[in-house]
Amino acid sequence: MFRIIKIENPKEVQDFFGRHDENARLIEKEFNVKISSKSEGLKVSASNHGKLERAVYCIENFLHLIRTHRNPDHKELELMLVSTRGKNRENKPGESKLSLEPYFETPDISKKEKVAVPKTKGQSDYVEAIKKYDIVFGLGPAGTGKTYLAMAMAVAALNSGRVRRIILTRPALEAGESLGFLPGDVHEKLSPYLRPLYDALYDMMEVERIDKYLEMGIIEVAPLAYMRGRTLNDAFIILDEAQNCTPEQLKMFLTRLGFDSKAVITGDMTQSDLPGGRPLGLLQAENLLTSINGIKMIHLTGADVVRHELVQRIIEAYEKAK
Repeated sequence: MFRIIKIENPKEVQDFFGRHDENARLIEKEFNVKISSKSEGLKVSASNHGKLERAVYCIENFLHLIRTHRNPDHKELELMLVSTRGKNRENKPGESKLSLEPYFETPDISKKEKVAVPKTKGQSDYVEAIKKYDIVFGLGPAGTGKTYLAMAMAVAALNSGRVRRIILTRPALEAGESLGFLPGDVHEKLSPYLRPLYDALYDMMEVERIDKYLEMGIIEVAPLAYMRGRTLNDAFIILDEAQNCTPEQLKMFLTRLGFDSKAVITGDMTQSDLPGGRPLGLLQAENLLTSINGIKMIHLTGADVVRHELVQRIIEAYEKAK
């Protein structure tokens, strides 16, 4: 099997291969692949699909540094390879083929001084489920870390080279408003709905790196409708605010999952903006999919809230009033 990576000009080939082809040889040795220069671009060949994809991911990021005139050297490539390393392990029936264990030996995920750490048993169960299963539903009230921890796991998967991209999506539905009545073009109309996903992402990575990845398509933030008709391979996909999905939308999303991908679906059953206030898509999914091997439902509660202590009391008050 092989992949072709397009090259913009001959100098890129020269800069990529490096002195005495040292850059290409280093990547070949790391991933057990063969790299050659063809008229249509760089040809990367391998007998193992996972190693091929990780090599392509590394090459594309190294080429990006070259194209942005950062003049990366051999040492910088070595550091990049360190970040893409991971061990494969055998999977039990029903477990994910995409192991997150190599970079989650402990559940800590650090970003500068901030650390995203599961603080409750429910959150720890949630993180463990994401490690082990290809599809995980994180269901619970606001403040339980559903989206934040899923985002941390996605960033860790990208940093390690276990996935080639992160896809963040949510339905464009909020408090019964219609997009047609909102000002601006399509992007401006959708921006408020996607803002919470950007907020979590910017809490995990440096701004410059996020902007670069968004430009390259390594990170994609889009409304749920944009997922229709696609097959999402080699990706960590987060569907946020799934309580606002119709049964048809949620089925569409779940059937987009491709090879070597993970999907985390988050939602709050009590906060649906669908007509009637019922989370129809999530309710149907919970009824139909709970017993399927490889899918895990995690229910977080008020005890897992890690925001201001008043948030937990508010949630408990509303639960008692049901």
